[in-house]
Amino acid sequence: MNMLRRWMKAIVALPVMVLVVIPFLLVANFQTRPRSALPASPGSLAFWLALGLGAYGLTLVIWTVSLFWRYGEGTAAPWDPPQRFVVRGPYRYVRNPMISGVLALLAAETLMLWSLPILCWLMAALLVNLIYIPFVEERGLVKRFGEPYLTYKKNVPRWLPRLRPWMGE
Repeated sequence: MNMLRRWMKAIVALPVMVLVVIPFLLVANFQTRPRSALPASPGSLAFWLALGLGAYGLTLVIWTVSLFWRYGEGTAAPWDPPQRFVVRGPYRYVRNPMISGVLALLAAETLMLWSLPILCWLMAALLVNLIYIPFVEERGLVKRFGEPYLTYKKNVPRWLPRLRPWMGE
C-alpha cells in the first residue's frame, strides 16, 4: 500500500499537473481563439497528428512508469527516484523516454486545441528539461549508480533514439 501511495503522489504531482491542470488553466485563462475553433476536427491534419502524438506519448509514459514500478523500486518523481537502475524497454533506445512521452502529449494537446498557450508551456517544459536533465538528474544518476550509468550514458543517446536496442555491450 505504501508503494501505491508513493506512486499516486508522484502521478498527481507530475503528469497530472503538467499534462492536465496547467494546460487547462492556460486554455481557460489565455486562449484567444474562439471556442468554436476548438478542438481540431477529424477532418483536419492537426487532429490526426495529435492523435498519433498522443498515442505515442501515452504509450511511452505508461511503459516507462510501469518499468519503474516493476523494476526500479521507486517512482519517476525526483523526490522518490528508482533505487535500481532500469535499462529495459524504451530505455535501451533512449535515456529519457518518459520526458519524450510527456512532450509528445503536450504537442498533441497543442495541436488538438490549436493552442498558443499550451505551445508556450511545451516550450517551457522542453527548456526546463534541457537544463535539468544534464545538470541535475544525470549527475544524481552518476552518484547513485556509478560506472553502470556512465557506460549506459556513453552508449544510449539522451534524446534521439538508437536504431537498435543497447544490450549492455
